Amino acid sequence: MRGSLTIIGAGRVGRALGRELRETGWNIFGVVTRNKSCARRAVRFIGQGHAFVGVSRHALTPRNILIATPDTTVAHLAEDLARISAEELKGKIVLHTSGALASDVLAPLRAFGASVGSIHPLQTFSGIGVPPLEGRVFAIEGDAAALKLARQMVRALGGHPLQLLASGKPAYHAAAAMAAGQVLAIMEAATTVMMSPGIKRRDAVRALLPLTRQVLDNFERIGPRAAWTGPLARGDFAVIASHLAALRKSPAEFRSAYEQLNRLAARVLSQNSEHTLAELDRLQTEVKVMSESMGRQG
Repeated sequence: MRGSLTIIGAGRVGRALGRELRETGWNIFGVVTRNKSCARRAVRFIGQGHAFVGVSRHALTPRNILIATPDTTVAHLAEDLARISAEELKGKIVLHTSGALASDVLAPLRAFGASVGSIHPLQTFSGIGVPPLEGRVFAIEGDAAALKLARQMVRALGGHPLQLLASGKPAYHAAAAMAAGQVLAIMEAATTVMMSPGIKRRDAVRALLPLTRQVLDNFERIGPRAAWTGPLARGDFAVIASHLAALRKSPAEFRSAYEQLNRLAARVLSQNSEHTLAELDRLQTEVKVMSESMGRQG
């Protein structure tokens, strides 16, 4: 048996981590949620543990506590834990799973002698089954004992620990959001644009996904600048102008995102970013003048 653990929160992350930890030899003592039925469902999914409604001293019996609640509730929960079992916190280890928050949010527990930290799996959780965690990166930070526990969990799950400074959590999480949710938004927007001339959604997705996957493979294999293709990489601003014209009928966010993504690409990918940005400024001015002229003629 690796250790005993109570999980507070039975959402996608809490259930998935609980089940995977239980399967690797951890004893899941209990699951704490706001209502009994939710706690019972989580216990059934995990395959072990007592179902608790609300935080209590009994629920906090194990030395190790994992908080897997939404970010907005973690600070308030830490205050509740400190109030309920202040004298019993000494020697306990409390981790939370937030990607954006650092261990400082658990300061009320640290004040009573608990070791606190955070462990964030860099993985999407859909709520359907358990996503693969083997080989995934887990960001960890916090006190020495909390870091030791986090590493034990990551090793048990087959992951790779990435130790951060507490001050680095927001930037780390911003990068993750860009690489996941914002890429998804770009793909959905690109799909919508490709559908605008009458292409079926299925065909648009079938066309775009292999292209994106190939670019990401190239990014990993040969690096960002060598993998960069397209009209901006070639300096073909006439083609970019035609893209902007084509996006005129799309919602304003589409055209704005296209322009800003070009500027971002110029900044992070171009060998001469200032020159490329200046050319984009020139193009934007030309397109604006042309649009105003067409508007007056119309």
